[in-house]
Amino acid sequence: MRINISTKNISLDEPLRIFIEEKIGGLDHLIGNSDGQARVEIGKPSEHHRSGDIFSAEVNLTLGGKLLRATGTHEDLRNAIVDVKDELQTQIKKFKEKRMDLERQAKE
Repeated sequence: MRINISTKNISLDEPLRIFIEEKIGGLDHLIGNSDGQARVEIGKPSEHHRSGDIFSAEVNLTLGGKLLRATGTHEDLRNAIVDVKDELQTQIKKFKEKRMDLERQAKE
């Protein structure tokens, strides 16, 4: 799976890039042989947030001609990324189950 990372109002350092690639790249075992592409956007929604630092993470995963999208916000950027990974994991499982059900119906 190819992962493109973009940032908004923050800088991307090497440990953060590695963390993102491990978490989002870890979804490869669910995807299987299909060639997926993930666009990851992380950052702060605004520079003037009143309630302290709030971070957002968004992933758009193109899989089998379908777009799966997950977003998350949290006070800690790494927790926002983990939340997005968990949401994407659920969406991928539903997508695969639906595809398998359609294949079974076609065989009957």
